[in-house]
Amino acid sequence: MIFKVYYQATKTETPVREKTQSIYVEAKDVPEVRVILKDQPFHIELVEQLSEAHLQYEKQNEDFQLWGQ
Repeated sequence: MIFKVYYQATKTETPVREKTQSIYVEAKDVPEVRVILKDQPFHIELVEQLSEAHLQYEKQNEDFQLWGQ
């Protein structure tokens, strides 16, 4: 499954909606996504599982790339 992870670039600053970024991670479930990203220096706000239709929409974005690839 593919998950969209919304995050802030740093753990030390207060989250600001306008600074939220996102990445795409392949994993079996949400806890696995969090394990994959546990050593990263950013603050995870939300992990969202993408439906097939939503994934196809996201793939149309030229910046779409799975984490670690």
